[in-house]
Amino acid sequence: MREVVSTDHGPKAIGPYSQAVKANGFVFISGQVALNPATGQLVEGGIAQQTERVLENLRGIVEASGSSMHKAVKVSVFLKDMNDFAAMNEVYARFFPSAPPARSTVEVARLPKDVRIEIDLIALA
Repeated sequence: MREVVSTDHGPKAIGPYSQAVKANGFVFISGQVALNPATGQLVEGGIAQQTERVLENLRGIVEASGSSMHKAVKVSVFLKDMNDFAAMNEVYARFFPSAPPARSTVEVARLPKDVRIEIDLIALA
């Protein structure tokens, strides 16, 4: 079974994709950037502020799907600049204080809307 998840607790999709899809006992959340779901605007500030907004967006979507951040099993982090790793990691650790999910972190050439970070997440449904 496949179910599309759509919620106001995360930014609306800005292309032909779903915020999240529940399938086979998992929730697959599309990559999120630092858009405020209430305004549709990018948050101001540096990597810490953007990371916090991205993780809040992920939390809103995963909870709307009936799951939680504690059920996350895999996270992919895409950074515009690997020099932001330590600051991103500090914020990230607050959202996964114990038994964190598996994670990949890579530096990329460019991200949508020229943000500094994008994160996607897979969780148990």
